[in-house]
Amino acid sequence: MAQISLTFPDGNARSYDKGVTPAEVASSISTSLGKKAISATVDGKHWDLQWPIEADAKIAINTIKDNDAEALELIRHDLAHIMARAVQEIWPDVKVTIGPVIENGWYYDFDRQEPFTPEDLGEIEKKMKEIINRRDPVTTEVWERDRAVAYYEANNEPYKVELIDAIPGDEPLRMYWHGHWQDLCRGPHLQHTGQVPADAFKLMSVAGAYWRGDSNRAMLQRIYGVAFKNKEDLKAHLHMLEEAAKRDHRKLGREMDLFHMQEEAPGQIFWHPNGWTIYTQLQDYMRRQQQRGGYVEVNTPQVVDRKLWEASGHWDKYQENMFIVEVDEEHAREKAVNALKPMNCPCHVQIFNQGLKSYRDLPLRMAEFGSCNRYEPSGALHGIMRVRGFTQDDAHIFCREDQIEAETKIFIDFLSTIYKDLGFEKFSIKFSDRPDTRAGSDEVWDKSEAALMAATKAAGCEFELNPGEGAFYGPKLEFVLTDAIGRDWQCGTLQVDFVLPERLDANYIGEDGAKHRPVMLHRATLGSFERFIGILIEEHAGKLPFWLAPRQVVVASIVSDADDYVHEVVAALKAAGVRAEADIRNEKINYKVREHSVGKVPVILAIGKKEVEDRTVSTRRLGEKQSKVQSLDEIVTELAAQALPPDLT
Repeated sequence: MAQISLTFPDGNARSYDKGVTPAEVASSISTSLGKKAISATVDGKHWDLQWPIEADAKIAINTIKDNDAEALELIRHDLAHIMARAVQEIWPDVKVTIGPVIENGWYYDFDRQEPFTPEDLGEIEKKMKEIINRRDPVTTEVWERDRAVAYYEANNEPYKVELIDAIPGDEPLRMYWHGHWQDLCRGPHLQHTGQVPADAFKLMSVAGAYWRGDSNRAMLQRIYGVAFKNKEDLKAHLHMLEEAAKRDHRKLGREMDLFHMQEEAPGQIFWHPNGWTIYTQLQDYMRRQQQRGGYVEVNTPQVVDRKLWEASGHWDKYQENMFIVEVDEEHAREKAVNALKPMNCPCHVQIFNQGLKSYRDLPLRMAEFGSCNRYEPSGALHGIMRVRGFTQDDAHIFCREDQIEAETKIFIDFLSTIYKDLGFEKFSIKFSDRPDTRAGSDEVWDKSEAALMAATKAAGCEFELNPGEGAFYGPKLEFVLTDAIGRDWQCGTLQVDFVLPERLDANYIGEDGAKHRPVMLHRATLGSFERFIGILIEEHAGKLPFWLAPRQVVVASIVSDADDYVHEVVAALKAAGVRAEADIRNEKINYKVREHSVGKVPVILAIGKKEVEDRTVSTRRLGEKQSKVQSLDEIVTELAAQALPPDLT
């Protein structure tokens, strides 16, 4: 038997028979490793323990304890198969399709006439745990295409036959068995069903899904599940989901009367007075910060002729996300084709190009609260987090190549201050390099990626590589916030662009008297106001910082004799810059407090006969059970200070 050499992570190498499996390798090291092994990594590829190794390779044996990513992928993948097996054991006539791993879990699509009920999910979970406890072996074989098709036709599984037809001819067909139950799958999988933690998964919901995403094909039922390595992680995830449901900005938006959305304007927001107050407060804060940061503010058109989008490259690279507008221009033979701007950058170059620019004018930091429109599929829309119409706190820094490093550090410091003011002490950075669809030569991309990488390191920032996720015109940094319940939100960005200034013929006169191309740094701090407000609502569970709260104070009467004093208190607070309103309805004070608490009003001042006589107020803050009696002057001074934005305190 021919021999091969396998090299282990510690650098040691051992000889094995050609065709040895990782399972055999693990057992040769120790009996316990053979039992604990879940998969292998062979020359950097995730490898099933049953797949033979035919040549010299580097190998590592994976266990659930040591390899989080591989372990979770296998656990979730095996659970998809175990769930499908459970469904067919309970309802043998159900046909199975596909069941991929997704974030935090998996799903599997089924063809069943009767809809799955919540009670059915409980029965499926019970059957899954039985299968896990049986510790059935997982085995695999590679079959010829004709044999596999004949097998599925004989078992009345038409979806599997169709999947085989879609698999490239040079790709092996792997058949996996979990006990007696079989599925078509690329693998890898665990050694036996007992390696799946029986107490660390849960079936979550059922949804409809068209076969292969085609609305002309069969409607299937998709069961979603979540899974983790242990019950503690599952419990933490379920708690996070409960918290997320409580914090859902759509629910809080209704309770706080912030905004609404409707069918006639998909992906567009109708801001109510309360929501628009948050919006304008946040925008005013950003405007002051940008002025301090040396930005000039501009405003550019919403509708721009396709010629500019063609010149910039957006028409070729981004058209599918653009709203196209055709207009019958007077005396024109053909309709004029325009587009609603999906981004502001080409328009900012047009402003830069007006008049002669000198190297002394650089860096030029140009900002716009730019209203943009992008086509998002209706299924991707999500409250105010994912919309079609939005406003960015957008800016473009025109600079020399030798200024990239300094401008990167200045922006990161600028962004850090703003995030801290808004309650986010920490953020992480992802470095996104060239995507498959891009403009510009490889030489230009080499230069722009190297410049941004060097600038980020010089700013003292650690980052994670995010391959292939750059903009089509340049690499970018993505600034990711983590909220109160551990969710990540990508908000700010910084992109280095050598392409657009070239395409749109931007230039400045250098110190040598010759024309030079500026570098264009695209940057956003919040991203879109809409999405960031949604993040703030969920981060604070609606209990926004006092300066951002749309309704800061409600002054509520306990008896009608207090009405005049209520209005006096409201007037004093308004004069001090506090957003205050009166509630003199003929309702009990407990009813008023409960209603305004649901609306997340930070401070309720209750006024009865005694408060009128003593010229005091009874102060109740959101989330506190006890009230506090304060003089009118004291509460006005206190709340006026709290009403100031953080940059003005």
